[in-house]
Amino acid sequence: MHNRGLQWCDTRHANVVSRQQVGIGMRRIITYGTFDLFHQGHFNILKRAKEQGDYLIVGVSSESYDIERGKLNVRDDLITRIRNVEATGLADMIISEEYQGQKVNDIIKYQVDALVLGSDWTGKFDYLREYCEVIYLERTKDISSTQLRNESMRNLRIAIVTDDADDNGLIDEAHYVSGLHITGVCSPELPVAESLRAKYDLAFATDDYGVALKNADLVYIKTGLTSRLKYAESAVAAGVAVICEPPISLDPNQIRQLQMRAEQKHVPVIERVTIAYLRAFTQLVWYLRCGIIGDVIAFKTSLDLDMVRLEPLEAKLVNLFALRKILGWRDRPLLKQAFVAKRNGVSYSSATFERGGSLATFEIIGGMTMDSGLTLIGSQGWLDVPGDWLRVGYFQVHSFETQQSPKHFSFNFEGNGFRYILQEFMIMNSDGRTHSTRYLSDDSIAVVDLINMLDRAAGA
Repeated sequence: MHNRGLQWCDTRHANVVSRQQVGIGMRRIITYGTFDLFHQGHFNILKRAKEQGDYLIVGVSSESYDIERGKLNVRDDLITRIRNVEATGLADMIISEEYQGQKVNDIIKYQVDALVLGSDWTGKFDYLREYCEVIYLERTKDISSTQLRNESMRNLRIAIVTDDADDNGLIDEAHYVSGLHITGVCSPELPVAESLRAKYDLAFATDDYGVALKNADLVYIKTGLTSRLKYAESAVAAGVAVICEPPISLDPNQIRQLQMRAEQKHVPVIERVTIAYLRAFTQLVWYLRCGIIGDVIAFKTSLDLDMVRLEPLEAKLVNLFALRKILGWRDRPLLKQAFVAKRNGVSYSSATFERGGSLATFEIIGGMTMDSGLTLIGSQGWLDVPGDWLRVGYFQVHSFETQQSPKHFSFNFEGNGFRYILQEFMIMNSDGRTHSTRYLSDDSIAVVDLINMLDRAAGA
């Protein structure tokens, strides 16, 4: 590995590199990239970037930044990618790119003369010309990290199992996750399967589930509640992985038995609870664990079914999952109140739980417009997720102690969120895991248990 006095700077802690350090009159170049599965094309563009000046700074994107901008298939970790860039001997300094908009700060901070990027970005960074020269270089043809990723892995085949001509955006979302290929669709009503096959030019349409299982490594089960478990059990028995609409069943014992069979067969089973796989929600929970608003005293959510496009059962499940994760409740809480009403096409349900000095309330409405949102009250402040909190990409924190302006946290949310679930499946498949670390088997059973408790209390 080449050293040559290479400087590595974590951009979060790096000091400014002065002209004296670099050399007066030296022309400084900066370029950026993920540099995944380092190949000849990467070397070529670094070499040509270095030829544009005397001192080359290379920004390597961090894992969190790649995820935030929807780049979900990076194979090499950050340290490996940095070492590969360093090994070329072309970089005089390597920095990590951590956030959107960092390029402006880096250009000013490191007194850059020219930004060099590949031709696939032509025009997209022209706004930076007021800070430095912007140069777009033609990339090496017929080679890319995406191509190498696709060539190095076997494409996993996905079959859709549905009772209507709707895939919940799976087919479009799968395009963002390398290594997946939608092969066909199965439905008990063959015309339904045929319509979806024709719409997306899929390989097959069938009403025979056995045929679908023989042509799939993963099935996405999007059917009514009464048939989900049967489809999932058959898939697991055939050694085919499962992504299923939640809940798989309302019987905790049936879910537990399915999970045991999946472990024995070493088959991944995932429920499509989108919020569980969102980086923003994971960060929100992490900040709460770190005491950003102190001890959480109250949890309140509201959901407009028409806005979030969920069935009442799924909306109830997602509320209970968020409650469990945010408040850290591992045991069953005390149900203080449960209410369900339907009048003139308007449905309304609410529930309140208590445990360990914390109160949790949620309300769900259908048939009319209501402001959705999530609010958490803590001993040292409060946290607010306005609007459609199920697809959380933004939240703000208010501190009682500092009395400062609220802190804002923002994360990209791409598509309808299905791509993040598919990404988790690919990670599980790579790691040889049968369960997701985001939505645990215990979560599935505990949430269904709470749903049953609510239904009994409300007389549903």
